[in-house]
Amino acid sequence: MTTQSTSRKTLEKPSASTGKIARSAGAVSGAVMCSRVLGLVREQIFAGMFGAGFAYDAFVVAFRIPNLLRDLFGEGALSAAFVTVFSDYDTNRGAEETWKLACTVITFFAILLSCLTLLGMYFAEPIVGLLAPDFSLVDGKTELTTLLTKIMFPFLIFVALAAVVMGMLNTKGKFFVPAISSAFFNLGSIIGGVSLALLFPKFGYPAIAGMAWGTLIGGLMQLSIQLPSLYKTGFTFTPRLTFKDSGLKRILVLMLPATIGLSATQINIFVNTNFASSCIEGSVSWLNYAFRLVQLPIGVFGVAFSIAAMPVLARCAAKKDMDSLRSTFTSSLVMVFSLTIPATAGLVILAEPIIRLIFEHGAFTALDTTQTAAALTYYAYGLFAYSAVKVMVPVFYALNNTKLPVIGSFLAVAANIVLITLTISQFQHRAIALSTSCVMILNFLFLGGVLYRKLKGYSLRYLCSGLGKILLSTLLMSACLWWLKGWATPYLLGPIPVQLPTVFSLIFIGAAFYGTILHTLRLPELDLITSKIGQRLKK
Repeated sequence: MTTQSTSRKTLEKPSASTGKIARSAGAVSGAVMCSRVLGLVREQIFAGMFGAGFAYDAFVVAFRIPNLLRDLFGEGALSAAFVTVFSDYDTNRGAEETWKLACTVITFFAILLSCLTLLGMYFAEPIVGLLAPDFSLVDGKTELTTLLTKIMFPFLIFVALAAVVMGMLNTKGKFFVPAISSAFFNLGSIIGGVSLALLFPKFGYPAIAGMAWGTLIGGLMQLSIQLPSLYKTGFTFTPRLTFKDSGLKRILVLMLPATIGLSATQINIFVNTNFASSCIEGSVSWLNYAFRLVQLPIGVFGVAFSIAAMPVLARCAAKKDMDSLRSTFTSSLVMVFSLTIPATAGLVILAEPIIRLIFEHGAFTALDTTQTAAALTYYAYGLFAYSAVKVMVPVFYALNNTKLPVIGSFLAVAANIVLITLTISQFQHRAIALSTSCVMILNFLFLGGVLYRKLKGYSLRYLCSGLGKILLSTLLMSACLWWLKGWATPYLLGPIPVQLPTVFSLIFIGAAFYGTILHTLRLPELDLITSKIGQRLKK
């Protein structure tokens, strides 16, 4: 019997790991939801205090500079490579060797990131000039962005070390505390940032600089909140630096192609920021507010399932259990589709009401709402692909194969530049959001094809069957939501006490309608998740 036919037969029902991943993802989703809601509160504060323009444009670009490196070291190459090697040590070696590896990794990257931070602060001005050259056309904008960059660069150290600690806790089966840690980042940013933003103008400093210092406070809190849970697992940190350590070498070898591949993502961010800074003032802000909103479902669904599935996939690979790896991957993908595809439809239909409710206060105008909603709509089209890629990438790490994703990433860079260049004059900032979605869909298709070959097949029949049910349910939900939106339009344009229950009612009705239809169509993953929820409620 061929491997392909075996995989089809072994996946007539959800993977045995699906329930475990769903439970872990549920804990992560709840924590991520809390974090993302606080993140939206943080963005609301920015919108109310600074609107969309000079100060917030400068903050976004300044924060993006250390964030480019954060994506590599914090949530990208380092995190995935470390979990892969740490899981192998935890499965096949003793606790002593595993903790030694952890101490070596923490020491090495603390030193490396400190050096990168000092270099970044020293060269802040030329970096800003490279990333947003058109800021120099506005008096004082480049200088403000440079100041904010210098303040926020050390954030990189805190968030990268927090990611290493998160990987250790996830491998030990602890998901909630690491996931909730980002909520403490937002909490520190809000409390510390707002307090300093109100205080700084009294001493002649710009208020936005207070929000930059708040980012540092938040980053330190994100790391610190995880340490008690880490110590409970038996870990004790002892500074240790051995360049000949085989585990550290493996992590660096895994990171190298992944870093090159992820650098393509950073090039895309660089390209997008460069193009956005050349559009009318406020474009950088509109895109950032919109992407912050689309990150909510990405974090709750894509990132949550990625974090929950990564240790399971790594263990399957370590045990050479390819059938379990294939079925776990396919079931995870179906679960992600079942959540992100309806979320896409909801965001497209309710873009303006959601933006108006959350941001249209203080300095944030009706024009800002319209422009941000347009960007949100285009970003939402790529939501399912963005989240699915989050699940696909750990499979490559588990297989110790990152070469082809690197190729795909650089093809995406080329496609992004071409698409934006062709559409920027007509669509302005919307061209950047549209291109981002198109590029993510292309990357998803590329990685899906590559994985099919690398895994020697996975059940496309099972995947398409689930996808068909999801699309039908989403179509019916969209029709219902569109009709309800037309009926509720007067309430959606009313005062906030009227807008709030109306928007939440539409979201609740749409979600309930979708879930009911999908349950009727009997999607196995949904039935499994709901049964797990029912069991918990009975306890």
